[in-house]
Amino acid sequence: MARPLRIQYPDAWYHILNRGRRGDPIFQTYGDYLQFIDLLQDTSGMWNLRVSAYCLMPNHYHLLVQTPNANISRCMRHIGGVYTQYFNRRYRCDGQLFRGRYKSILIEVDQYLLHLVRYIHKNPLKAGLVDRLEKYPWSSHQGYLSKAKKWNWLFKDFLLSMLSTQPNERLRNYRHFITIDDDDNAEIGKIIEGKKWPSILGSKDFINRIKEKFFLKKINDEIPQSKELAPDVDSIKSVICQFYKISDSELLSAKRGVFNEPRNLAVFLTRRLTGFGLKQIADQYGFKKYSSVSSVIGRMENTIATDGRLRKRFNYIYDFLTKSQEQT
Repeated sequence: MARPLRIQYPDAWYHILNRGRRGDPIFQTYGDYLQFIDLLQDTSGMWNLRVSAYCLMPNHYHLLVQTPNANISRCMRHIGGVYTQYFNRRYRCDGQLFRGRYKSILIEVDQYLLHLVRYIHKNPLKAGLVDRLEKYPWSSHQGYLSKAKKWNWLFKDFLLSMLSTQPNERLRNYRHFITIDDDDNAEIGKIIEGKKWPSILGSKDFINRIKEKFFLKKINDEIPQSKELAPDVDSIKSVICQFYKISDSELLSAKRGVFNEPRNLAVFLTRRLTGFGLKQIADQYGFKKYSSVSSVIGRMENTIATDGRLRKRFNYIYDFLTKSQEQT
């Protein structure tokens, strides 16, 4: 059976769901929940994933996210892969942790977003895990109620602004909104809990526009404008050389036994920003085998996730490349 098309474009919103294989638990201890939340936070910084709501249940999770960089597949592959590796290592098992590929619904930017926040946050209450939402520690509901800096990574202000134009009224309105059980909430629940998820949730006009752009024209998983705005490989090479103060020939040289950060980071950025295939990247950076490119990308992904200093350098160069391109 063919995989469903992942509709991706800049600033798209998605409701994401994934479950444990055979309905098995994917979170067994407090440490597991914390690990996943840390992973969400790291992914939001590393891949510019805006996490607006989440709820971690014993055998599944819900996310509401926005992707400024049109990269939902990349983000979810990272989250699923890293957490599965952690889980299998901790519990000495192997194989798949999740039932399969995550489910996703593309969401129109309208009141559906707020209703999804409410649905996601009320999951523990509906499941009978708590009698008050404030008692459940593994959702972003507490982040909506708190002004603590630890929640700064949560992309909630946009959602709260939909409840009131006055900042001092938003928290009160959210507290009231989260308690409501209305027809809209019932409709959302019916859609999410159904066996077959729709690809898109929104008005007829929105659904028709998306179908025309992504299904009828059979284009790939990004809009043409995003390709035009992406930096080219020469720009990436130039910025890397300037940042590390090296020559073009030094960038392309392989250093046996030495971690060649400039070259590897250039490869990683080229893969992420240009959409080049592995063979194209191998040709650009002088690799004899494109399988080596795949190894470099995987190694860099893991290193950026664990090395704070490298992550800062990556974010600086990434922001410079993308913002410079926006201004041209």
